[in-house]
Amino acid sequence: MEQCVKLSTQRATALAVTAALALAACGGDDDDSDTAATPAPTATPATDAPPTDAPAATDGPVATDAPVATDAPADPGVDLGALSGTLVGAGASSQAAAMDGWKAGFAEVAGGLTVEYDPIGSGGGRKTFLEGGSDFAGSDSALKPEEFEQSLERCGALGAISVPHYISPIAIAYNLPAIDGTTLQLAPATIAGIFANTITTWNDPAIAADNPGLSLPDLAINPVHRSDESGTSANFTDYLAQAAPDVWTFGSIEVWDEGPGGGEGADGTSGVVAAIEAGEGSIGYADASQINALPAVAVGVADGFVEFSPEAAGRIVDSSQRVSSGSEFDYAIEVNRTPESADTYPIALVSYHIFCLQYEDQAKADAVKAFMLYVGSAEGQAAAAATAGSAPISDEVRSAIAEAINQITVGG
Repeated sequence: MEQCVKLSTQRATALAVTAALALAACGGDDDDSDTAATPAPTATPATDAPPTDAPAATDGPVATDAPVATDAPADPGVDLGALSGTLVGAGASSQAAAMDGWKAGFAEVAGGLTVEYDPIGSGGGRKTFLEGGSDFAGSDSALKPEEFEQSLERCGALGAISVPHYISPIAIAYNLPAIDGTTLQLAPATIAGIFANTITTWNDPAIAADNPGLSLPDLAINPVHRSDESGTSANFTDYLAQAAPDVWTFGSIEVWDEGPGGGEGADGTSGVVAAIEAGEGSIGYADASQINALPAVAVGVADGFVEFSPEAAGRIVDSSQRVSSGSEFDYAIEVNRTPESADTYPIALVSYHIFCLQYEDQAKADAVKAFMLYVGSAEGQAAAAATAGSAPISDEVRSAIAEAINQITVGG
């Protein structure tokens, strides 16, 4: 029986992905070249993109009437079993655990295609992709306008787009044995003060006011931050800038030295977690799925304090606004960090996949399209939730980004 269930799941996943691919094929955008050709093991930028203008920017969501289909036609546009070669990605370390789930799930329906992912950080991932060193990037920040302009050289006239595939709370983890068994509560201004180096001891009056009756140690605070260019830092400091602008005056930053400096820098998500674990009195921010056994702060929201959870983080994303970029198919969002509902966790990391809308050959276009459609499918989102504790994207967002992914085609 267990084997039957597994096989049914595999068939359902294949149907969901191939249906979306078939819809794209019916649009007549791709040529009739052999889709089973082996992609190159490293990324190859499009060099002969059609001489068309980049699509106009848009302020609203992409209009779409239907989510990814679940009843696959008998003759899908891409034979998933025929996909082969290597698909190369690099970027956000926050996606590492989710990527393990995505790779394993995708291998069940497209076992001939190997997906590689190097968690070098968001900034490094975008840079590698734009320079042609990878087929796609993972990033906790969407492409910046100037990066979209760079993508026109790397990808051709349609450029690259960002789509949100991973939503996870950013936990504020701490190492404070003196209060073991009690969840630390911190208001937005208190959190901002700690990371702006204006609150420097654990028994500071501001921390005491957030935790009435709690005996706090007279111990120096060691705020830990990312030392590399980090989309997690950008998301965290965006929260500080929105929720406590009078205290955190540095805006949203990916590089910590562009802000207050100070504290202890650590490389990558794992580095931050290791630094917090190693030092009593330390506190830092990291993807909640990767903080191990460290306790995490309950964050002040409205009239209460909210602990992180995928469900609470997902609510903040659904209430956020899509923002304009270089392509009408881009799906970057501006996250609302100041919710009025006390059941919403405001420090959510929204992580994107960034890819070209045109690739040089059919095999590469098919491979990127198939993998991205899987990641955004209900099955792919469930795989990430199982391995990383992430919040699935909503049906509405899934439908819109599937339409965007289906625009991937061959240039030249």
